[in-house]
Amino acid sequence: MGLADFVGLAGAFFYLFAYALLQLRFLTIEDGRYTLLNVLGGVALIYSLMWNFNIGSLISQVAWLIFTIIGYTRFLMEKRRKARVVPV
Repeated sequence: MGLADFVGLAGAFFYLFAYALLQLRFLTIEDGRYTLLNVLGGVALIYSLMWNFNIGSLISQVAWLIFTIIGYTRFLMEKRRKARVVPV
């Protein structure tokens, strides 16, 4: 096993660990740690795909990464918007 394989395994671990923590209610979907684990997982798996290319896996990893970033960005924007609204 080479470095790319180990990085890919780490990426899979990050994804599964994030999902497990979410399901066990240690994290919420809004938690930045959940997003961080998903981003690390995606980046690690994309890196490993550079060495062991598979178009289907690459497309799904890039999509997962984009959806994660968009979702978390939207959450942060909504949170900031609500913080600016002053209750009467």
